[in-house]
Amino acid sequence: MSYLEQYDVVVVGAGHAGCEAAAAAANLGSSVLLITMNMGVIAQMSCNPAMGGVGKGQIVREIDALGGYSGIVSDISTVQFRMLNKSKGPAMWSPRTQNDRELFAHTWRKKLEECPNVHFRQDTVTGIDVEKDFDGLTRVRGVKTGVGRSISCRSVILTNGTFLSAVMHIGEKQFGGGRSGEKAAYGITEQLVKLGFETGRMKTGTPPRVDGRSIDYSILEEQRGDDKPSKFSFSPETSSAKKQLSCWITHTNTEVHDILRTGFDRSPMFSGRIQGQGPRYCPSIEDKIDRFASKDSHQIFVEPEGWNTVETYINGFSTSLPEEVQTAALRKLPGFANARIFRPGYAVEYDYFPPTQLRHTLETKLVEGLYFAGQINGTTGYEEAACQGLIAGINAHSKLVEKAPFVLARDQAYIGVLIDDLITKGTEEPYRMFTSRAEFRILLRQDNADERLTPLAHDLGLADDKRMLRLSQKREFCKKLATALQTESVSPGSANAAIVPRGTEAIKQKVKLNTLLLRPQLSFTDLESLSPSLLDLTHTFGSLRQEVTEQVEIQMKYDGYITKERDMADRLVRLESLPLQGDMPYEKLTSLSIEARQKLGKIQPSTLGQASRISGISPADISVLLVYLGR
Repeated sequence: MSYLEQYDVVVVGAGHAGCEAAAAAANLGSSVLLITMNMGVIAQMSCNPAMGGVGKGQIVREIDALGGYSGIVSDISTVQFRMLNKSKGPAMWSPRTQNDRELFAHTWRKKLEECPNVHFRQDTVTGIDVEKDFDGLTRVRGVKTGVGRSISCRSVILTNGTFLSAVMHIGEKQFGGGRSGEKAAYGITEQLVKLGFETGRMKTGTPPRVDGRSIDYSILEEQRGDDKPSKFSFSPETSSAKKQLSCWITHTNTEVHDILRTGFDRSPMFSGRIQGQGPRYCPSIEDKIDRFASKDSHQIFVEPEGWNTVETYINGFSTSLPEEVQTAALRKLPGFANARIFRPGYAVEYDYFPPTQLRHTLETKLVEGLYFAGQINGTTGYEEAACQGLIAGINAHSKLVEKAPFVLARDQAYIGVLIDDLITKGTEEPYRMFTSRAEFRILLRQDNADERLTPLAHDLGLADDKRMLRLSQKREFCKKLATALQTESVSPGSANAAIVPRGTEAIKQKVKLNTLLLRPQLSFTDLESLSPSLLDLTHTFGSLRQEVTEQVEIQMKYDGYITKERDMADRLVRLESLPLQGDMPYEKLTSLSIEARQKLGKIQPSTLGQASRISGISPADISVLLVYLGR
């Protein structure tokens, strides 16, 4: 592989955001240098070796539909697959995998090394080379590294994760580092502050890892994977898991809580040594028992780290208490009386940059060609980081080749919701995606991510013709199946014996199959048992059979809701189409509230729709802007 003295894009950091950013920009045609402090931990799952979950699984499927690699890598390294929330409506169904930690990282590195435009360098970036153009704009010109090297480039994507000025905490002990065994990164924060950026501190944590041979699984509750597992990727490159490992569940108790409380006086969180804000929705175990003091028990998930290791992840027991307190409390968990800790839990405090300083492309407003993606923007989670990296990589390349920015709307993708939330609202605590954050979540289901996004990826050049052909086949099969359901009838004699035991009323005359499907007690599988011709038809769909039948069933059952939500989204699009110029004189519009003038001037929304979503902007403020715009 030839070494290039100048690159189109330099990606700083090789976590989930950095990997997706490098792959996207490279696959679109940019020459990319991926710089990481340690080549041995590319795509390291530094916390739980799992992908997806509520809201997050939808993001992984969207990344895959857009031509990213997170779904493919997750499928290849899966040790367990579960579709969460199946008892709820399809807008809530969320795929999740438990993964083999080492295989996940190995697969990601292999995928990157297969990209001829991706180059690698093990080094530390200590600063960014910038210069002012004749028009007064500050632009990226390169990066400076820890060994004194200056590398020229046209764009930089910072995906530093938890490493900027990072401090690790275990009880009263503090260490410089962004992850166990890895040092912190210094220099970038200080330089960006001098350039005018605002910064803050956030905190995250991780639980202890335990030797699985020391756990008594016989008294734990087993949590198996799905009997018929699905997968993340829409590509035929991967397949569903043929075998799976079980996860397990145990619970804390009052004895565990009492032991943990003995360490509170040495807790960095309670003593004030940690200043950064931690994740609200993934609190440490000490935070849980402090905030929910009336609760006698909390659920703990015991999760394997891979096929060929006994190392076990204790999900729900994140802590930064002294190691001896962690050990004593763990051994009071049911099944953990003889537990041996491989490595203790710890907290990490690190710098982030409030994301209101970014455009929707994830380019910074202050420096042209500089992009932020991942935890540097105040998010938490592999999935949130990966999708930001993908969008930053796409836009870094697009700007260099003078193509239109790639921005997803809130009714197009959870990715669009996440980035819009960050840019318009900002965040003062680690941002995590939930389905409840999306106002159009029945449009943004995990099953139709390819329908929504693969055509966009094909236009960009990230989804090849095979992907589009597969989508076209799926669409054609969906039409055939919908037509069959709308035209074929069943009689009471043949139907009632099958449907009444399912808890639904008997029919008294012939009805179309699609009418029966509207009944909540019946599924598509029930209809197949009534119609041999329907069963024959679906078998012609081959590997697409499950996807097609699931999507047609959802579309028919929820057609009214989907139509209503689509109409609502279309109405809101009208606000999105009203542009706001960057030089709007908000401070002179005295009819606006003082808060509105301050926030609009700071965030500089590009459309009226974005302005309406900024915290503190009232409907009255929007009316003032409409009058000003002559609307």
